Amino acid sequence: MVELTALWLPILLSAVFVFIASSILHMVLPFHRADYQKLPDEEKIVAAMRAAGVQPGNYHFPHCASHKEMGTPEMMDKLKAGPVGLLNVIPSGAPNMGKFLGQWILFCLLMGVFVAYLTGRVLGPGAQYLAVFRIAGTAAFLGYAMGCIPDSIWKGQRWGTTARHIFDGFIYALLTGGTFGWLWPR
Repeated sequence: MVELTALWLPILLSAVFVFIASSILHMVLPFHRADYQKLPDEEKIVAAMRAAGVQPGNYHFPHCASHKEMGTPEMMDKLKAGPVGLLNVIPSGAPNMGKFLGQWILFCLLMGVFVAYLTGRVLGPGAQYLAVFRIAGTAAFLGYAMGCIPDSIWKGQRWGTTARHIFDGFIYALLTGGTFGWLWPR
């Protein structure tokens, strides 16, 4: 068993490596440009939302207040007529990238802590690189990649978008597993 305090360096460095890789994947490469589409007649739709006073939050439409209402002929007609969707509205204004990036690096650090905890409980000091890589990489993959699958199952996110996020998680897992294997206490 390896104590969490002995793994502070791989926790920090894996977070930094993942942060850099995610910046490259999302800002430099054209890999994620197809993740979002423009609304048809966007100006009209946005003006209608503004006029209706839509506030930040998560919306489902057509909205159904209960399971009982779901089966009514009126609701069935609305569902057939469409569109049916989920809408995530964020606060107005320019995106606060500093806040988002700060939260992302904190998430990467938290992932590193959990990877360190699990790997440190499974393996002892002096474990071989490949053993550390496998455990740490698998734990990182579960955290970085698998959590996006329910977005396609329940929220209608396109599977292509989910596949790209899973690929990102695979890259992050390789970097995390490699960092832990490299810096594992001997």
